[in-house]
Amino acid sequence: MKPTQDWNRIAEKFDLLLPYIAPVGDALIERLHMHPHDRVLDVACGTGEPALTLARRYGDEVDVMAVDQAEGMVRAARAKAEREALRGIAFRTMPAEELAFGDATFDRVVSRFGLMLFQDPARALAEFWRVLKPGGRFALAVWGEPDQMSSLRITVEALEPHLPEGVGTPLLQVTSMGAPGIIEAALEAAGFTGFEVSRHQLDYTFDSFEAYWRLVGDSAILATQLDALGPGLRDTVRNEVAALAAAYHKGGRLVLPHTYLIASGPR
Repeated sequence: MKPTQDWNRIAEKFDLLLPYIAPVGDALIERLHMHPHDRVLDVACGTGEPALTLARRYGDEVDVMAVDQAEGMVRAARAKAEREALRGIAFRTMPAEELAFGDATFDRVVSRFGLMLFQDPARALAEFWRVLKPGGRFALAVWGEPDQMSSLRITVEALEPHLPEGVGTPLLQVTSMGAPGIIEAALEAAGFTGFEVSRHQLDYTFDSFEAYWRLVGDSAILATQLDALGPGLRDTVRNEVAALAAAYHKGGRLVLPHTYLIASGPR
């Protein structure tokens, strides 16, 4: 049973999630150790991050190429760059497993929460290694283990018993690279050495449970699953999620903790 995620549909609402994961993009950029005139590739850029932040921050000093497999994501990202008249940045639609660039093209490769979603993560990492110049650097982020991704876990836990046969959820795929040793083994198999992997906590904070539940519905991340619920079941699931969320109320707010991993190092 596989999750059915329509990333073109999600692209229309994905920016609702960006404020929550913005610190991860900043952490990745820090680990790239940028230099003037670097050529940077952002793989699985979504609606443009961290590529757009790189372009804003470094301007003409860098040359940024951002790619995503979902055309809807690329359209949204390109529109932002055009509105801001950003220079030195371009976007293309392509899968991470088949990067249409020559060997040793880029000084830096970055990817935020993309690797675990690829059809073939091992092949994608081999492509990262191939397009990086010797002495270049990479930085990527993946989510931790399922029990450490509370915002998705509590909703999935309530959803799964009510879903029709054949409709899965994305939790296991989204967290598939989070267990100890998995990302390290994958990087070594792709040819990387001398890298570092660190674990970090990221909290999503909401003024109330209702604010969180609105994000679940509005962001479309679980649109397929919510649409598959039978009559009346959406309210049932909402109440079950609220009960699970009760353990995360702190100081009048809902604080949902997550663990993510950053892997970075040289080529």
